[in-house]
Amino acid sequence: MRRILPAAPVVLAVVLATFPALFAAAQPQPTASAPSSALVRTADAAESIAPLQTLIVAQHGEVLLERGYRGRRPDAPTNIKSASKTVMSALIGIAIERGVLESVDQPVAPILRERLPADPDPRLARISIGHLLSMQAGLQSTSGRNYGRWVAQRDWVRAALAVPFADDPGGGMIYSTGSTHLLAAALTRAADRPLLALARDWLGEQEGFAISSWDRDPQGIYFGGNQMAMTPRSLLAFGELYRNGGRSRGGVQVIPEAWVDASWQPRTRSVFNGDGYGYGWFARRIGGHDVRYAWGFGGQMLYVVPALDVTVVMTSDDSMPSAQGGHRTALHGLLARLLDDLQAQG
Repeated sequence: MRRILPAAPVVLAVVLATFPALFAAAQPQPTASAPSSALVRTADAAESIAPLQTLIVAQHGEVLLERGYRGRRPDAPTNIKSASKTVMSALIGIAIERGVLESVDQPVAPILRERLPADPDPRLARISIGHLLSMQAGLQSTSGRNYGRWVAQRDWVRAALAVPFADDPGGGMIYSTGSTHLLAAALTRAADRPLLALARDWLGEQEGFAISSWDRDPQGIYFGGNQMAMTPRSLLAFGELYRNGGRSRGGVQVIPEAWVDASWQPRTRSVFNGDGYGYGWFARRIGGHDVRYAWGFGGQMLYVVPALDVTVVMTSDDSMPSAQGGHRTALHGLLARLLDDLQAQG
């Protein structure tokens, strides 16, 4: 395999100018339809949600409303934090469809054999691509209170494989950024290409999608599951792929439709809020509708509501947690009000 040269992590404050060749085409300005007065009032009231920075509402593929709060803009890059896990899931689904990876049942240990511990736990051999996608690897979490210690290591992949088991593979959900980074390492090795190049090639057919910057680990592997920057408009374009069954605005099948369905199928549940979790997507009822959503620290949210043909993006201050302080609950409530408005306007 061609070795990826080590590189210092990309500073997320360096935005589009740092990667001028990421995508050849500039992001298009969305064409917005006139929103209803109720939708406008709800968006006005949303400014009272202090950490909220941007809001975009789209239905049937048309942008109905865009807002920036406290000086933020929908066309400015922001760190989407763990919402990038959902982008990572899309790349895995495309890799399987293209034969770069075998299936969700493929064991990950043989791909990463050079990074395994000297005396590996036998259960490492049972961890599959699917287990990592659904947070059922069984490995102790590298998120939360363990995150800082993990990213302080010289080799994040080796460190993620060396943590003790908290459950057997296929057991309960253990949310862990290390699991998604193992996917990044496995795909990088299997494809023999950097993930940023794969994202450019595989997701670039979707008009408006672009990654502005993306941190890497000490070995130069792009960070699977965190520290990815894109504009809220780009995040909307990504969500539109899933709303549209994996097809781009131009009708190209970018993500296999079967992968969209598989990703949205809950396979386990969060022990913290009871929400279902599939392959990088959470699932819950909001405003009386089944909703699939990506969630990043601080309140970086991508919602898709299939029954209403709706996609919504909300981004927030990424320096403050969203779960413990109730901010994520406030964002769910905002979505419920937006859905009520959309139904009322018919």
